[in-house]
Amino acid sequence: MTDASELPERESMEFDVVIVGAGPAGLSAAIRLKQVNPDLTVVVLEKGAEVGAHILSGAVVDPIGIDRLLPGWREEEGHPFKTEVKDDHFLFLGPAGALRLPNFMMPPLMNNHGNYIVSLGNVCRWLAEKAEALGVEIYPGFAATEVLYNDEGVVIGVATGDMGIEKNGEPGPNYTRGMALMGKYVLIGEGVRGSLAKQLIAKFDLSRDREPQKFGIGIKELWQVKPENHHQGLVQHSFGWPLGMKTGGGSFLYHLEDNLVAVGFVVHLNYKNPYLYPFEEFQRFKTHPAIRGTFEGGKRISYGARAITEGGYQSVPKLTFPGGALIGCSAGFVNVPRIKGSHNAVLSGMLAADKIADAIAAGRANDEVIEIENEWRQTDIGKDLKRVRNVKPLWSKFGTAVGVALGGLDMWTNQLFGFSFFGTLKHGKTDAASLEPASKHQKIDYPKPDGILTFDRLSSVFLSNTNHEEDQPVHLQVKDMALQVSSEHDVFAGPSTRYCPAGVYEWVEKDGKETFVINAQNCVHCKTCDIKDPNQNINWVPPQGGEGPVYPNM
Repeated sequence: MTDASELPERESMEFDVVIVGAGPAGLSAAIRLKQVNPDLTVVVLEKGAEVGAHILSGAVVDPIGIDRLLPGWREEEGHPFKTEVKDDHFLFLGPAGALRLPNFMMPPLMNNHGNYIVSLGNVCRWLAEKAEALGVEIYPGFAATEVLYNDEGVVIGVATGDMGIEKNGEPGPNYTRGMALMGKYVLIGEGVRGSLAKQLIAKFDLSRDREPQKFGIGIKELWQVKPENHHQGLVQHSFGWPLGMKTGGGSFLYHLEDNLVAVGFVVHLNYKNPYLYPFEEFQRFKTHPAIRGTFEGGKRISYGARAITEGGYQSVPKLTFPGGALIGCSAGFVNVPRIKGSHNAVLSGMLAADKIADAIAAGRANDEVIEIENEWRQTDIGKDLKRVRNVKPLWSKFGTAVGVALGGLDMWTNQLFGFSFFGTLKHGKTDAASLEPASKHQKIDYPKPDGILTFDRLSSVFLSNTNHEEDQPVHLQVKDMALQVSSEHDVFAGPSTRYCPAGVYEWVEKDGKETFVINAQNCVHCKTCDIKDPNQNINWVPPQGGEGPVYPNM
């Protein structure tokens, strides 16, 4: 492999603020910086081929953030918030039936009226237009792969990945050196389990005195359904079957405009049974009598998957470090019971932008803007997350039936009296440490797909428009292959072959030995392997910029 010292010098560009990730947080921060001071130079890097290409979410959006960022947006033409929520249903599913929970039992914060069913990818495309109109530079197709530090260890910028590196790690004929983007401050808005955020959290010990971050895997399909099965504005959530009472998770069905229905399934990644197969649980869910009718005669048109942060209030790392801050899902601002995070992502981008604009106006640069860390808990983000902080640990501790009921009670006491009987509960183990050896569990028999309502993974990945140049280093790095065999395979029965929603991992016999095969070109960048591998032996790093899925309207 070529030594870095032998490579050509990186070209360098200087900005006031460098933002990694063109998601709701990054774009909101960019817009807000320009609103506060139009003279600031701001750049946004996006690893997807276009803005929105890697954005996947339910999504029902609480407009609190957009209302503050862009007041008056409702009067504009061309905004993506076309479908307001009209009906809100909560179902508890058994194997053959469904019980609808009365809306009056649900804590007020669970009410979706006044929210919008959207494609979050299209929201980001719209926000990018707003940002560019203000003079923000946005570079899609460029993956930030390295944090740049000065001699004191302060963050001073990021570098994009080199292009044209061949599988053996050597520069190929189309080799191009990455760029260095230098800034007075760097904002990291890569989304869940971002590779740079992971490095920064470790380097600056940002998770000290915090609970471990918790995650779920969200798998989503977009369907065009028959008009008679479509109810624009209907939001339906469920929990229960097909998951057992000890495995957390649930579903969503969101009826958008134009006979489109987004259907998704979330499995909490602290599950114990290595034979559990989240993708197959999702397919099985669609066959439930209360669900399948929506899709009869319909057509599946898109597929994708993404990890979700679920740790909430007590798992948010320290947001600031010398030279920058974490924003959005890089910080973990998802409200788990509401299955919403984009409103907090927007608000966190705005908060960071305000404090950084003030710092630059005061002549500061490359220091720690501790005001962001000190103030977020007093903002609407902190209030939103604090009220639901015990829902996830209660569910994890007591299982679905009792845990969900206790979580509902806890949300009510927080709503009515402003306190919790439970205080602030701990999460305990990481999701990786939650997995148990295969010897403690039974295999699960999943039905074969019918190709009409239920599908296999490879035909699903095809719909995600995922593409990677095959002659490049594998971006899913196994640290110790011997450990992968002796533990992941021999003790845990190869859970990577099941938890990955894209069929990236296989165990195959070669020359009488079990061999770990990585089909990296299938990867939809969900990060589940980085989270759930029981030994934390798989490290997800960005492939070449512009690669991965291209979600048109997810």
